[in-house]
This record gives sequence, C-alpha cells and structure tokens, in this order.
Amino acid sequence: MSWVITGDIAEYDEAAGGFLRSRPVENTVLVTVLESLRARGLTAYGDAPAVLGAWLPAAGCVAGAFVYTPPFPLLLSVMPEQAVVELPEALTADGRRPQGVTARREIAETFATRWCAVTGVDFEVWERRRLYRLGKVRPSASSGRARPAEPADRDLLLAWYHAAEREIRERPGDHGAAVDDRIGYGGVTLWEKDGVPVSLAGRTRMVAGMVRIAPVYTPPEHRFHGYGAAVTAAVSQAAVDAGAKEVVVFADLANPGSNTIQQRIGYQPLDDYLVISFRPPV
Repeated sequence: MSWVITGDIAEYDEAAGGFLRSRPVENTVLVTVLESLRARGLTAYGDAPAVLGAWLPAAGCVAGAFVYTPPFPLLLSVMPEQAVVELPEALTADGRRPQGVTARREIAETFATRWCAVTGVDFEVWERRRLYRLGKVRPSASSGRARPAEPADRDLLLAWYHAAEREIRERPGDHGAAVDDRIGYGGVTLWEKDGVPVSLAGRTRMVAGMVRIAPVYTPPEHRFHGYGAAVTAAVSQAAVDAGAKEVVVFADLANPGSNTIQQRIGYQPLDDYLVISFRPPV
C-alpha cells in the first residue's frame, strides 16, 4: 500500500479519475478542480504546477486521492484512515509542504494531527463548511432577472472576485484566466435589477452528472434584497435543466444567513468539511 505522486494530469486521471467520479458529491471539489486542470493545464490555479496523488492498497485499486494546487490548501478525497495517516510522510518525502488542508471533517482532523506530528507545525481551523445537496429548487421572489455573464462583464467580475476575497481574508490572486474560462463555458450568471448587475453566482463544469454552485457574491450596497438567493436559485435550476443529477453548494457555518438561504432555496444538509491552516508553533 502506498501513495503515488505525479505531475501528469493524464496519468492521474487514468488512475484516480474513475474513483473520484464514482462519488462525485463527496469528492465535489477534487473532481471539479481536476476538470479545470484538464481544461487549463497544471498551472490553472497559480504559478506553481499542481501536484496529484493516488493511494493504492494491496489489491491495486485506488482508494484515496489528493489534489494540491499551491498556494491553495491540499484537497483530500474520502479515503481510508490508513491512507490519511500515511500521506504526511509521502508528501514530505516528495518535498511538499502544503500550508493547509480541506477535506471532510474527520479526514481533515486526522490529517492535520498526523501532519503536525511529522512536521512539528501547529494547526488551526480556518473555516467550517457545510455541504448541501439540492432537492427541488424553490425560486426566489426577488425582482430582477438572471443572464449569463459575457466578455463585456469581465472587468466587473474581476472586481467582484477580488472584493469577495478581501472579505473572507484570502490572499488576492490573479483571476483573469479563471474568469475568462468561466465566461467561456457559461459558468457565471449575473442577477440584474433594472438592467444593473447586483449579484453573481458561478457553477462548475458538470462532472459525472454533478455541478457545484460557486462562487456566490453580492456587493455590500446591494445586499438584503434577496439578490444572492435569486441568482443562486436561477443557477441551480439552470444546472438541473442542463442535465445535472446532483447539484451541491457549500456554506460557511459561521454565516447562519447563508445556511438558511440555501435551505430556503431547496438545498438539504449533507456533510461538514473543514479548512485547516498550518502555522509555526508558538
């Protein structure tokens, strides 16, 4: 039993793609990130190329996987506890030092504990997220209309992406290529009120019949009018109309309003995830 680490997208997809797509809801972030890497290359998420890994037990079938796109946290699939415990040594042996991890709660906690024992760092929970699965969309009553973002909206989207990052304390990045990609496949929808864009909601590429709604953002001056709920409902219904069998969305558990809105739209709680940051010991 061992971890195989690679920088070859095709090799990784052949080995682990079937495993990830067999459970697309549980592995929603990994499968959508893998699709973006397949479409845009290893540097789709930053200057440093992505690193990919698969865990093969004795029988030879992949039973766990990770995707690491620096500077973002390591993404872990559902996997056996043994795979989680073995991963820190495999990463350090390959010269990798992720600054954080995102995974289902129990997997993230197990990895973080073992990572700290191996490397001597400390960790803290940066965000607690709940994954919701769509039942049936209940449209919002907010006035306005949804429309796909177009190339002419590029500057607005970039400004809103940066503003959203600043609000959640993430490091501002270069989103130009990502925005262009989203516009290209119809992955961003704007909600307009009287012809003025007031909110946005994105959706990932469909993978194994699954779409994830992200990001959702409403500028402060347009909040408390239901625009975010309206555009989320519209994008969710559009995903269903396009053939998605599963539609999912994350909500920050520190934001009760967001969690309430998702359930009002028709989403049902499924699983809790953690985003954990590593830091030098105090």
